[in-house]
Amino acid sequence: MTSTQTRPRTDAAPPRPVRPAGKTPLYKKERPLWMLIPGGVLMLAVIVVPLLVGFFIAMLDLDQYTLRQWFSAPFVGFANFTEAFTNSPLLHSIWISVSLSVLVTAVTVPIGVAAAISTQNRFPGRGLVRSIYLIPYVLPAFVVGTFFRTMLQPQGVVNSILHTDVLWLNGSASYWALAGVMIWTSWPFVYLLSLAGLQAVDNEVHEAAALDGVTWWAKLRYIIFPYLRGPLSLAVIISILHNINNFTLPFVLFGIPLPSSVEVMPVLTYIASFQSFRFGLSAAMAICSLVIVAIPLFVYLRAVKLDTGDDAGPNRKQRRADRATLAAAPTAADIDGARA
Repeated sequence: MTSTQTRPRTDAAPPRPVRPAGKTPLYKKERPLWMLIPGGVLMLAVIVVPLLVGFFIAMLDLDQYTLRQWFSAPFVGFANFTEAFTNSPLLHSIWISVSLSVLVTAVTVPIGVAAAISTQNRFPGRGLVRSIYLIPYVLPAFVVGTFFRTMLQPQGVVNSILHTDVLWLNGSASYWALAGVMIWTSWPFVYLLSLAGLQAVDNEVHEAAALDGVTWWAKLRYIIFPYLRGPLSLAVIISILHNINNFTLPFVLFGIPLPSSVEVMPVLTYIASFQSFRFGLSAAMAICSLVIVAIPLFVYLRAVKLDTGDDAGPNRKQRRADRATLAAAPTAADIDGARA
């Protein structure tokens, strides 16, 4: 018998090179990051530089006497921030702004969703109804403030209809007057985003639900509401940010000085700057307002994972696991040797 000898294969594939740990892949090096330079320069000029200047002003005792040479104004450090929280109504204004924003958003979301559902299906005059729904949203805030300021006068239309003599523009009732006006102007935005989310629902889904005899509440809960989760999340965060930063409506509706019950943060900052001429103090208030606004924005970004870079590729932990798997994987030479 002739002994069989194993001969090495000459056509074996060369071993696949293993990328060293920590080395950046070539396809990432070739990304044209220089194309981000125009947008980066614009963000630097529009956002970063004014923010740094504002923070620098907040460290100065800048008023009408030192404004001409504001670079040489007395440096007071964090004294303006301390004064803003201890000797000014900033905390009260934060409470008023946040509570108004949450209240208005909580009321406008169901109103906007209901309005979107009511105009989703075709019916005669649907375009006219949709246009009427948008009237509060397209009117300028100055016009809305002037209009309601006239209606809420002691002898105005509101008291005439309700047969009351409430002082809507002064006192504790001002809070509810401002909340009502903000609700009237804010709900069409939620309506627009909800309507956009409803357009994504396939007609076949509605037909299948109708054939299965699904009730209207089950249809809302299991079909429509899942499609509205994304648009409503965006509507809630934008509505909160807009209502916290709303300056024109309370300024026009109540004038200066504001009643204590509606002394919101933007108007308080304006008063500190252009009536008291405490520019350093107003800059400190503005930075505190920026921090308050950034909190819900950060929560929203973390919720939708826009700031984690999941769409750009695997994260650091996943890349480390991929490198370990690649290093432990057998090469083609090892496989051929095992076969031999």
